[in-house]
Amino acid sequence: MHSLGRIIGIGLVAAAAIATAACGSDTESTGSAGTTSSVTAGGTGSKGRECTAEDVKVSGGFGDVPEITIPDDCDPPTTLITKDLVPGNGAGAVAGQPLTMNYALVTWSDKQTLDSSFKRGKPFQLTLGAGQVIEVWDQGLLGVQQGARRLLIVPPNLGYGAGGNGVPPNETLVFVTDAVQVGR
Repeated sequence: MHSLGRIIGIGLVAAAAIATAACGSDTESTGSAGTTSSVTAGGTGSKGRECTAEDVKVSGGFGDVPEITIPDDCDPPTTLITKDLVPGNGAGAVAGQPLTMNYALVTWSDKQTLDSSFKRGKPFQLTLGAGQVIEVWDQGLLGVQQGARRLLIVPPNLGYGAGGNGVPPNETLVFVTDAVQVGR
């Protein structure tokens, strides 16, 4: 009987630990006005809405180094957002086609440029759909036309997730890409 009590006691402690861990650091609470807000792992509250492509400001035209402004009044999107900021022309890119792209990458959390082929003065070459870049580029650049400037807002699960390549864990990525050449 003594060991049965110990097993039950251990079971209760384990259940409490699992319940506490299941709560995690993402919690939801209802404020006094009946509004719901989320608290994220970083301890910051939700702004009440997800950002859209229109919320991210990009200045500069095709070929210019873009200036990317991340908003403070909305939450990073949880799905991939693509938007052509400058239209291109010709046939849209398809899987297996070579692309020459310029890009700038800004991290959402600190609003800093992490990488930029524009600033290096050397466009990046890839074959669309060949897995040479993060998978979301293979998705987000489908249909891009030569001469187009495209915005990609990439949630962490489609970017680097837990981190890598100098990107902090669970970071939302903002790319501005220019399709210098589509095809050969």
